[in-house]
Amino acid sequence: MQQLPPPSVGAPTLARLLARVAGATPSPPAGSAVGRLGAWIDWPRAVELSRALEAPAAEVPDAAPADVESLAAEYRDIRAGLAAEIEAGPGPAAASAGFAPFQRHIQAMQRAMLSAAGRLRGDLRECLAAAGPGPARLAGIDAQMEAALSPREVALLAATAEAFAARFEALQASGPGPDETAPAWLPALRHELRDLLLAELDLRFQPVEGLLAALRSP
Repeated sequence: MQQLPPPSVGAPTLARLLARVAGATPSPPAGSAVGRLGAWIDWPRAVELSRALEAPAAEVPDAAPADVESLAAEYRDIRAGLAAEIEAGPGPAAASAGFAPFQRHIQAMQRAMLSAAGRLRGDLRECLAAAGPGPARLAGIDAQMEAALSPREVALLAATAEAFAARFEALQASGPGPDETAPAWLPALRHELRDLLLAELDLRFQPVEGLLAALRSP
């Protein structure tokens, strides 16, 4: 049986890489995790999440067990495909083309990651909802967590393109003239972008890994 990728630590890695691109020193998060989470969730979403957390586990009708290994294989294939696209990068665009090729690549990858993670997460919740009272309750909590945190996640991850645009412009301003088609700093910049997007891939798929682990639990 093939194993899933090891548990990821995408959020700290992504924060560290963004800080490096921006030329800043990452600082430890202020306050408790619960306090920070509360600041991210608006009142209506908090009420819905509270209801999901407090709801008793309900009985569910008998259903055929989910094919967890097929779901895990689909997850691995999708993740590997996204990682390959990230590794390929935005193509051999010259620095004179400006930031546009990089911006298109970032936006395309972020859309693809969001869509793939959301679809897999929904499929796994459906399987959990049919697996018994406890798993069904977990599926409901995850659905509320996704709805509550998605707006904040989208806003925070937009910082990837913003930080990288500032980095590109600074390097372009300090680099050789426009006649130079491959500035010396361009390979390192591509490497930075790859690392950023791979860290974001880890972060976006953490909930998927958690739901898969729950389905595998006896």
